[in-house]
Amino acid sequence: MTRLFNDPSNFPEEARLGLVAANRDKLMAVPGGVIRSTRSKPGTVAVVIGGGSGHYPTFAGLVGQGLAHGAVMGNLFCSPSSQQVYSVAKAANNGAGVLLSFGNYAGDVLHFGEARERLIAEGIPCEIVLVTDDVASAPLEEFDKRRGIAGDLTVFKAAAAAAENGLSLGDVVQVAKEANRCTRSFGVAFEGCTLPGAADSLFHVPEGRMAIGLGIHGEPGISETDIPTADGLAEVLVTRLLAEVPEGIAIKGARVAPILNGLGTVKYEELFVIYRKVDELLQRAGVTIVEPDVGELVTSLDMAGVSLTLFWLDNDMEPLWTAAADAAGYRKGSIEPAQALDPAEVEVVVQDEIPEASNASRKLAQGVVEALAMLYKTVDENCDLLGQIDAVAGDGDHGIGMQRGSRAALEAANQALDGGAGAETVLQWAGQRWSDKAGGTSGAIWRVILKAIGESLGNERPLSSQRIAAGVVAARQQVMAFGKAELGDKTLVDVLVPVADALSREVEKGKGVGDCWEAAAQAANEAAEATAKLLPRVGRARPLAEKSLGTPDAGSVSLALIIQALIPVLKKCETS
Repeated sequence: MTRLFNDPSNFPEEARLGLVAANRDKLMAVPGGVIRSTRSKPGTVAVVIGGGSGHYPTFAGLVGQGLAHGAVMGNLFCSPSSQQVYSVAKAANNGAGVLLSFGNYAGDVLHFGEARERLIAEGIPCEIVLVTDDVASAPLEEFDKRRGIAGDLTVFKAAAAAAENGLSLGDVVQVAKEANRCTRSFGVAFEGCTLPGAADSLFHVPEGRMAIGLGIHGEPGISETDIPTADGLAEVLVTRLLAEVPEGIAIKGARVAPILNGLGTVKYEELFVIYRKVDELLQRAGVTIVEPDVGELVTSLDMAGVSLTLFWLDNDMEPLWTAAADAAGYRKGSIEPAQALDPAEVEVVVQDEIPEASNASRKLAQGVVEALAMLYKTVDENCDLLGQIDAVAGDGDHGIGMQRGSRAALEAANQALDGGAGAETVLQWAGQRWSDKAGGTSGAIWRVILKAIGESLGNERPLSSQRIAAGVVAARQQVMAFGKAELGDKTLVDVLVPVADALSREVEKGKGVGDCWEAAAQAANEAAEATAKLLPRVGRARPLAEKSLGTPDAGSVSLALIIQALIPVLKKCETS
């Protein structure tokens, strides 16, 4: 249970500020995350890592000399927004390009990828290396589909050491890719974690049982078994990882760095008991152990669980693993302190100015804010339901993420409205703030949706059914291109497509805004219900697809609820 917090929605930000306050010799807060507070050598590659909060010392605790140059910090278990990634990368850039590295999760891939394109467009070389170490999340032949768990540390450490040595961006990328290829992890859980303010854990494991192949965002394991002894668990972990040694490595005589990782509530003494047997088993297999790590390295709030990572080393990789590092949450060897960085030297990304808008668009903007208020009210009232749906095969945070994002969107919309913004600007500000606060795939998609509708409405013209329909059609196209989801994948797309089609049909009949939206709501409700018959083919729910059969998709349900709730607001806008 996460017991100590103020407003649960502020928990990640307050934790970030507290971490920086406790480590000012190493960390500096910037919009979206943290960077080193010490000066890095000019003309070297910046390694920027990131993901959702709740995994300390990953990600922010791994920023410091010999390790990452910056960490982007999303909300709890949610990927950061592209704006946050861009902001941290700009602040961390040393002049030789940026490597973005993170676990292979859909939301992270979307947001970091979009930030990379923006950085490159501004002349900053940028590359991405995904961490895919979790052997339980996909078979070996689908290595690229595996998610990243505690193997994050090995990839970040190797890449950062290579950057410290002055290697080029291309060479640092190759080091990171090879470190990922040579890293394997496998984990178990005894109980799920609890988000601040939540009444219950994201998932439960029956008493005396353990979940096999857990995810670090609270995803349930892929199977269950009785809890063995500590030695028995060591056997399970080591046997599974020795069964999949990277190509080109012979176990006998190999050199390996083991990482025994506690997920949150398994205490150090328990970990040492387990590691005692891990060490014995690896040596018995003929492996030479190099600088092992035992402790909490990639956590999941208060999850009760353990994972084992094996990082297989060669003559090139071993010096990178053993190189000195000094970060808030990870230290290795001895390192000479670097000169403090002057905050005035850091490039900080600022909020865009509000462009001019017509009187008609400013009036429409008032209606947009009313619509966003209704959207937030609908999400808030259905938050628990959406979380319960999502927990069937996912991590159970869809309701909380939607609540967090829609509230932030409403706040931003009101700020833009107070500044005299038109409809387009209000929706753009709302979408960006939604993405920043909610993070994850859902946050990215809702930013795309609001931005597309805003561009169609513009800052000059009044409301019309044609522009609403065109905006939703554009949102459909952009979401499908951005998220790579298709009809039948059991995602929000399964509702967005029929809604766009329904609006287009009604517009062709000459119907007004209200009538068009009522038809869209009917299509949305039917489509959301139909997702119960589908199996997820993308996203975090994919490894547990069978569990979701008979349950509708949470993103589809939330979209349908929102479209239904907006009918009276849009009718009011049409007549005002």
